[in-house]
Amino acid sequence: MSKDLLLIDGSNGGGQVLRTALSLSMITGRAFRMKGVRAQRSRPGLLRQHLTAVRAAAEICSAETLGAELNSMEIEFRPGRVKAGAYSFAIGTAGSTLLVLQTLLPALLRADGQSTVRIAGGTHNPSAPPFEFIQNAWLPLIRKMGAKVEVALLKHGFVPAGGGLVEATIQSSAFKPLELVSGSDGPAEIVTAGALVSAIPVSVGSRELDWVASRLSLERRYLTVTDLGDQAGPGNAVSITATRGGVTNVFTSIGKERMRAEQVADAAVGEFRDWAQSNASFGNQLADQLMLPMALAGAGRLTTARLSNHIRTNAAVIEQFLPVEVGISSGNNQVWIDVGRRSR
Repeated sequence: MSKDLLLIDGSNGGGQVLRTALSLSMITGRAFRMKGVRAQRSRPGLLRQHLTAVRAAAEICSAETLGAELNSMEIEFRPGRVKAGAYSFAIGTAGSTLLVLQTLLPALLRADGQSTVRIAGGTHNPSAPPFEFIQNAWLPLIRKMGAKVEVALLKHGFVPAGGGLVEATIQSSAFKPLELVSGSDGPAEIVTAGALVSAIPVSVGSRELDWVASRLSLERRYLTVTDLGDQAGPGNAVSITATRGGVTNVFTSIGKERMRAEQVADAAVGEFRDWAQSNASFGNQLADQLMLPMALAGAGRLTTARLSNHIRTNAAVIEQFLPVEVGISSGNNQVWIDVGRRSR
């Protein structure tokens, strides 16, 4: 394996740049040094969630690291061989368990044997995919691409308390190319919408779903509030699950202190409408998180509603590690992402 350091600028992206680099470093055996980690964020450097991803990645491949400490703006990662096994990691805050899992999953799929991974922390976080998104939108497509993986939510965990727990079972398997660009074949159809509440009044979730039903012309009696009691709270989330062109998308808004129920609901409604009014198959979060599996498959094509900085920076890191090109173009009210082998 080549141990020549890849130099990566982490200042133009968030945690996704680091997570993609860690995944690909484990898979390719290529070491990297990243400077300016999350430099443009309000709290730059490695937070607990990012540090857990680094340490977890280092554990499963016996990597050597430098700068793996809280608030570090520079990190060096030199991977060894990925090992299947039973792993358990704790973030120590409400940081996203699911983003840590997504960092480890591609490498463990290539390990020689089955692995189980338990991660404690947050399961419903602002600016991170909630469990419902992983279970109903991302995971079915990953499986369609050939990944053999099961993910279970053992305990919910909201910001700021955390305390959630997820478990994944991962078997050795390889990604196959994915091509889904048929979003414009028909209208978006809402499958379900619901609210989660924990250690807050059920009436908050009811108000949220009243608003969702009103804004999207849905029958309120089919929308359900799930009361988690006091086990994970205080916390709240609103999710809208919809399909089009054979793709399921999940749009979630996480409640925050001093944020009205109607505002929480409106955030989820707005994300759904942005996608539904485009001609794209994928919402932006789903498109961003499928780029790495497509690159590992060597090919793939999808459409999304708009071009985000996450998509740009993720593509740049992928191209540094792998012999692929990520083409990005726009037209017909959608953004096209094409992944293919790099021409010689």
